[in-house]
Amino acid sequence: MNNQKKEDNKVGLGKTLLWTSSATSVGITALLLMQISFYCTDVLQMPAALVGTIFLFSKLFDAVTDVVAGLIIDRTKTKWGKGRPYEIFMIFLWLSTWLLFSCPPHFGMAAKSIWVFFMYTFMNAVCVTFLDGNNVVYMIRAFKTKEQQAKVTAFSSFFTMAAAMIFNILFPAAMAKAGTSPANWSRLVGSLAIPLTFVGILRMLTIKEQYNNEADVSHEKLHIKDVLILAKENRHAVILLIASLLISLVTGMGVTTYYWSHIIGDLSMMGIASLGTILGVPLAFVMPMMRRKMGMKGMCVSGMIFSGVGYILMFIANDNVGLVILATVMSTVGLVPWNMMFPMFVVDLADYNESKCISRMEGTMGATFGFARKAGSALGGFILGILLQIGGFISGAQQQSGAALMTIRISAGIVPLVAIVVVGLMMQRYTLDKDLPAIHDVED
Repeated sequence: MNNQKKEDNKVGLGKTLLWTSSATSVGITALLLMQISFYCTDVLQMPAALVGTIFLFSKLFDAVTDVVAGLIIDRTKTKWGKGRPYEIFMIFLWLSTWLLFSCPPHFGMAAKSIWVFFMYTFMNAVCVTFLDGNNVVYMIRAFKTKEQQAKVTAFSSFFTMAAAMIFNILFPAAMAKAGTSPANWSRLVGSLAIPLTFVGILRMLTIKEQYNNEADVSHEKLHIKDVLILAKENRHAVILLIASLLISLVTGMGVTTYYWSHIIGDLSMMGIASLGTILGVPLAFVMPMMRRKMGMKGMCVSGMIFSGVGYILMFIANDNVGLVILATVMSTVGLVPWNMMFPMFVVDLADYNESKCISRMEGTMGATFGFARKAGSALGGFILGILLQIGGFISGAQQQSGAALMTIRISAGIVPLVAIVVVGLMMQRYTLDKDLPAIHDVED
């Protein structure tokens, strides 16, 4: 019996790689979006405050589409399955990403603003929304046991993280070469869009939904009121929702590019700093064990403390390259447990919903958490834009004032530190590991 259980919990390398293809492709678009503020201010020469405001207002659409998409996914029943059909949005995601970075340079400021707003909104409010919302729904129907789901989440995160590291190492040099030429940026993003679109749809083409996992016991259709029920009955979901927003605010500000470009003075060296994040790769292999020993909360909070120390060092470092690299490694690696294992939070929350006799709502929660991440990223961009404007940052200028440089340092160190501390304090109220101990009582 034990041998059979171990056999049932195995996940092959080939299937893991195919499953990873979608997350890898979406992850690269997220990394590209971290450069959108820099692209708008230094390439399109748009005022920093205007750029931040555009991103913030874009979230008004996300607020509607994320809830609607989650409800649509939860009510979906097709021959292809429940979550799998929405992988088709990968094609539109990369098309809108390329168009976002291909704004015609001869446009006036109003036309540029409309172009960026529309492409950014379609990319996030539609494409990423459905790809976020379908992920857990698809996973629990493609993999039979919770141990399989935990393993594929952790191990696929290893490959996704490896792809992200390669991108972060190589892309800064490509950015430096593209300079502030709109045509060069369009060609650069276009050269990524074609192959990564193909990579992104591999999962949809090869992995079927074949298990129920008791996720479809209730056939009652979900309504918008169910989101309100979720907020009322599952306080753990509310805590994680706010935490997701704040952490995305930290990672989505996009201040790193400004730091290396204007404080260090060499944008291409940003890739060298990313080499240090390879130290976080081995965590993928111990993440399932850490989850059982420490619980989801324990391993994530421990990582956040490590990350917080990194942000302190980032502010102190100024133009000390060695210290900046160390701070980058610490702040990045510390968030690895949160980023790698977050889908398992959603699975746990769905089990908790079921224990409270309400709908599991994997799709609704996936889309809602997706909205929190995108809203946080947009809020981070807005805050950065306002801070840069207050600090006297001049778009497109090679030399910035001392106040502008201090603003960049504060944005790279102090602002993220405050957000991480708030998240850590909030997570002290997350007790789902204790409320549902059986969900973590699994064997290798």
